Amino acid sequence: MRAGAIWERVSRRLRAELGEDVFSSWFKSIEIEAAQGDAVRLSVPTRFLKSWIDHHYKDRIIARWSEEADRPVSIDVAVLTAASARAVVRPRPVEEAPRPAAAPAAGRAEAPQLSSVQNTLGGSPLDPRLTFDTFIQGRSNTLARAAALQVAQARPTDAVLFNPLYIHAGVGLGKTHLLHAVAGTAQAGGRRVLYLTAEKFTFGFVAALKNQTAIAFKEALRNIDLLIIDDLQFLQGKQTQAEFCHTLNALIDAGRQIVVAGDRPPSDLENLDERVRSRLAGGLTVEIGALDENLRFDILKQKLAQAKLAHPGFDVPPAVMTYVAKNVTQNGRDLDGAFNRLIATNRLTSQPVTVEMAERSIRDLVRVVEPKRVKIEDIQKIVAQHYNVSRSDILSSRRTATVVRPRQIAMYLAKTMTLRSLPEIGRRFGGRDHTTVLHAVRKIEGLVGQDPALCEEVEVLKRRLND
Repeated sequence: MRAGAIWERVSRRLRAELGEDVFSSWFKSIEIEAAQGDAVRLSVPTRFLKSWIDHHYKDRIIARWSEEADRPVSIDVAVLTAASARAVVRPRPVEEAPRPAAAPAAGRAEAPQLSSVQNTLGGSPLDPRLTFDTFIQGRSNTLARAAALQVAQARPTDAVLFNPLYIHAGVGLGKTHLLHAVAGTAQAGGRRVLYLTAEKFTFGFVAALKNQTAIAFKEALRNIDLLIIDDLQFLQGKQTQAEFCHTLNALIDAGRQIVVAGDRPPSDLENLDERVRSRLAGGLTVEIGALDENLRFDILKQKLAQAKLAHPGFDVPPAVMTYVAKNVTQNGRDLDGAFNRLIATNRLTSQPVTVEMAERSIRDLVRVVEPKRVKIEDIQKIVAQHYNVSRSDILSSRRTATVVRPRQIAMYLAKTMTLRSLPEIGRRFGGRDHTTVLHAVRKIEGLVGQDPALCEEVEVLKRRLND
């Protein structure tokens, strides 16, 4: 059988086994340069393609060719040069649908195509458990989840609204969960998605430079619909950051979506190139705040429901759930650890899950921290900075709206975060009467319960004062 006919049959089998996306990405440009006896020489147009096929698919090609030729063969993959192009053996075009004889072996399911781009471009592993359905929503993450969901559900033809979308949060607050959810949902919608950690991006770029395949690496990155980068704070190296900036610009200019996550806002990533920080700040930046007690309780409820499926008969009384939610306050990973200890202690010792048992099991996760002593002067300073007024404005008798609201919030914080009396707070605020302070405190208390935006502002101020 001629080499061209054998390659045509091999191509059909590879298409059926790997899926159309993988085949189109890596095999369509392969040509037969020479075939003599049991030695076959294939050619590809770039060094990057040669390197990728050598490391990922060469053994599969050899196996399929040997099966079709009924004898062992050796295959070499070379980069097509202008001199060799004239001698290439060009097979007939491969039909789109595989013939029945070339179908995968019995019992082997065809590989899913939704994640083919993620796999072939060396994306970081995705966890199928991290979906929007398993992401517990609370006041601190509502905006981040809504923005991520809109990006994930967008169709390839939809206008890009938030680009780039930048999500920042501390450790264990759910930003990586959201990124995995975005990647999985977008893939299911038929979009070409690539999820990378900053470390993986750096490794891929450095390897491409070393193998002299940087151009192909760049082209591959810029031929996707959605690029997701996690842990941006770990992006290192001037050359790597410059390439990341070029990739951002190319994808944004082409109308492709970018989602990035880091542990701080772009402006606080001092080690990041100024051009990258500027580009990120030009999109939508969303923070995931600390988990409040209600959200921590809801997360524990979800974990209990999952645990009951794996351990029938296991249960955690509401009092224990409340104790854990109230005392394990750092992040979601500490909650995971606390809950896993309850399961382990119950399973291994047969002890019932009680508050006393929980106190013993998770005592090192309960951080007893002396509350920071907040000064009224610090409250006035930080509130003034936040609302872009001066401290002297807050202490003055001015009654314009731009000053009255910050002054009332500062009084409210002084009452709730210090042990000072109302008369003492009044004296610290320009010699005001204690009834003025009481009115301000009641006013802000009422607004906080009605206005989620103001409530979030107050929480941000409290976190700044406690840091």
